[in-house]
Amino acid sequence: MKRVTGIGGIFIKAKDPQAMYAWYEKHLGIARDPTAQSGMFTWRDQDSGEEGQTIWSLFKESSNYFDPSKSQVMINYRVADMDAVVDALKSEGIQILGREDYDYGRFAWIMDPEGNKIELWEPPKKS
Repeated sequence: MKRVTGIGGIFIKAKDPQAMYAWYEKHLGIARDPTAQSGMFTWRDQDSGEEGQTIWSLFKESSNYFDPSKSQVMINYRVADMDAVVDALKSEGIQILGREDYDYGRFAWIMDPEGNKIELWEPPKKS
């Protein structure tokens, strides 16, 4: 079973997200998508030809979204089959911090051995 299929997003805490967005746009050319309020990199899967996105987003330093991690960075990894990945992780003794399903995908969260929160994301199936 293939577990992680790619990077879904990179999330960074910032003291001043607006100023950081402006800096990254000016100096690195990472423009904010006005609807997503984040940077978005689009790409095409070499095997399936499907288009995908990797989100780059800044959070306020006070955000509790990364909790219980104390890290300033969280990576979102794409998975193809959330149920299978979560079942495998549980069988390996990995604690699942939570799971949620939305119209834009399915999510689960775990921690790595050094206390970094990891977000797993299964994109919605194409109809």
